[in-house]
Amino acid sequence: MMGMIALGAGIAVLTGAGAGIGIGIATSKAAEAIARQPEAKGDINKALLLGCALAEATAIYGFVIALLIILLLK
Repeated sequence: MMGMIALGAGIAVLTGAGAGIGIGIATSKAAEAIARQPEAKGDINKALLLGCALAEATAIYGFVIALLIILLLK
């Protein structure tokens, strides 16, 4: 039973990998956009920060779910 709990927690933590990939792609696209239109830097940075915050929140939710799985199913 403990192995299944560990497997479930490991799968839940994998949301961090998706968030990391998403943030990396968003940052690269924002850098390209700023290079193409430097005058829109402020608007691009606002959108980038909002997107990164939402992606990071997804990773945090996965971490919290993993902790709940480990602590509540012991």
